Amino acid sequence: MKTKYLDKRGWRRLLQSDYKEKIIDYNGERILVGLIDIHKVRSPLTVPILGERVRVCDNHYKWLQVMPEERNYSITVMYDDKGEVLQYYFDINVEHTLELGNARRKDIYLDVLVLPDGRYELVDERDLKRAIKRGHITKEQYDYAYSVAAEVIEEIDMDFGRFEALVQYCRKSLA
Repeated sequence: MKTKYLDKRGWRRLLQSDYKEKIIDYNGERILVGLIDIHKVRSPLTVPILGERVRVCDNHYKWLQVMPEERNYSITVMYDDKGEVLQYYFDINVEHTLELGNARRKDIYLDVLVLPDGRYELVDERDLKRAIKRGHITKEQYDYAYSVAAEVIEEIDMDFGRFEALVQYCRKSLA
């Protein structure tokens, strides 16, 4: 497992960016929200999502980071240079810390990627299986990752609009 910082410190792809964050309250839930305004990248990042090639990082893109205190995941929403949502990226976390200027999470490999139309896929299962095989995680942590991912997928299936509303609220809170 890796500790990852929400501000993407040390990410060599970013040549010039700004980051701002704040802790907000949304429906009684404490959430750390951060926004990376990407000015210049070393090279664009294009990834496969549900059989499509989607550019998720380039000059003038934005990444909104949403980390609810009481949930076992965080969301990165990636926007293109026109402000259109490219994808919702749910990281499954063992733990996370809502500390302004030092917000971080302990990522347990497994992720759920969601396109703006609500279609999704579970990704990085090979990384999770490799981690348990090498003894980097326990069987309990392995099962935990799948359990949290299943909860996220169930919530998406029941009401993806709930996530969209959360994200819109979070983005407006940083405006």
